[in-house]
Amino acid sequence: MPKIFLYDTTLRDGTQREDISLSIEDKLVIAKRLADFGIHYIEGGWPGSNPKDAEFFARASRLDLGEAKLTSFGSTRLKNTRCEQDANLQALLDSATPAVTLVGKSWDYHVSHVLNTTPEENLNMIRESVAYMKSKGREVIFDAEHFFDGYLANPDYALATLEVAADADWLVLCETNGGCLPWQVEEIVRSVSQRLSIPIGVHCHNDSGCAVANSLAAVRGGARQLQGTINGYGERVGNANLITIIANLQLKMNHPVVSAERLRELTALSRYVAEVVNLKYDEHSPYCGHSAFAHKGGIHVAAMLKARDSYQHIDPCLVGNEMRSVISELSGRGNIVYQAQAMGIDLNRDEAQRVLNHIKQLEHEGFTFEAAEASVQLMLHQLRTDYVAPFELIDFFVINERRQGRSLLAEAMVKIKVKGEIKFTAAEGNGPVNALATALRDALIGAYPILESVRLTDYKVRILDSATGTASPTRVLMDFQSGETAWTTVGASPNIIEASWRALSDSMEYALVILA
Repeated sequence: MPKIFLYDTTLRDGTQREDISLSIEDKLVIAKRLADFGIHYIEGGWPGSNPKDAEFFARASRLDLGEAKLTSFGSTRLKNTRCEQDANLQALLDSATPAVTLVGKSWDYHVSHVLNTTPEENLNMIRESVAYMKSKGREVIFDAEHFFDGYLANPDYALATLEVAADADWLVLCETNGGCLPWQVEEIVRSVSQRLSIPIGVHCHNDSGCAVANSLAAVRGGARQLQGTINGYGERVGNANLITIIANLQLKMNHPVVSAERLRELTALSRYVAEVVNLKYDEHSPYCGHSAFAHKGGIHVAAMLKARDSYQHIDPCLVGNEMRSVISELSGRGNIVYQAQAMGIDLNRDEAQRVLNHIKQLEHEGFTFEAAEASVQLMLHQLRTDYVAPFELIDFFVINERRQGRSLLAEAMVKIKVKGEIKFTAAEGNGPVNALATALRDALIGAYPILESVRLTDYKVRILDSATGTASPTRVLMDFQSGETAWTTVGASPNIIEASWRALSDSMEYALVILA
């Protein structure tokens, strides 16, 4: 199979997403991680556009990127300007990267309406800029912007922009507006590949939801370089998602772009970049999402207990992910059995059915366990014959008081049995749930100091029946964390305090089970 080269532009095109802003340190650590993974080209930014990118290249020169080529990005020279006098081209040279990417117009509509120059001058701008960079010893990647739209409007001129860039090492066809479909991309790439001897790449955007499919179609048409971003970050709705592209190339199209060992780091890479850019990870993303191999339907899980590949297109371990069984009212016994097996608990048919019936009844009352796996795992732990509950609630009392001239006061009193001893504690809080959580924690901390590290990270409330207003049943989800371990529990009741208590007490009990 011909070698496919991966070109990452997360640090440049990815940052054009409106809710991403990376510091220089962020860019440096991402660049290093991409290089360690095996990305061939890492585009660091546009040094002629802002001081941050210029400083990034100065510092990145000291990074050990192995075989990865750090690449700087910029445009062809300005119209009616000599290359030696063009500030953008000089900034590219100053970045001292082994490869440079030059973007130029390939759609005559843009030449006349955006550049406001003649078709001939645009061709001169491309030809001279590419030749100039080659004369300085750089590997040159020419990004033909809007190539597909330009080709469909005026194929002769679009091809002419590639022909004048014949000194370049790569000709990259950019699907800049993201509106083409896979069969169009494959046909155009094949036509260009057959006409020109210079290696072809593609750069796809996702405006029609086809960026990954278009990139793979381009490979079928003869493209040998694929540009994209980690997790598909980018302007508007994003760029081609390199994470999905890599998995599809390697596992579906038999192009070994990275080693099998590196491929098993794909999920970790995807999540790492999401963490650095400070965006919530899309848990439903292909291959690497938390839900990518999560099975909810009872029939599915029952089948997979017999044959793992019956409802999975690959073994999730190949990309560093794992299979999960989701518990809900749609579950069958197999979902319960699978969860129990993962915890080292053997359930017989009757025990599994009993747990399942209990879960379905609770979901009917308003609970949901898809996002609260800790509550399910706690139920399964409680089935063990040697299980001893770490504490037992005797009663609790919560009051809210507002008097004239005073701020709202919330107090909670909790009475529990811990290791055979009755504990009675009271606490104030900025609200009833905060007071209740503080009182429970104070009652447990003496017997279980490990709870010092446990903290609440999120508290979500949902009204289950808007038609009944304030009388509606309420669902509460609580997220807790200790170090790197995080878990979620659920409670539901027409009384929000009771719903909160059920989620809270489950979280504390679960913490004592998993942290002990």
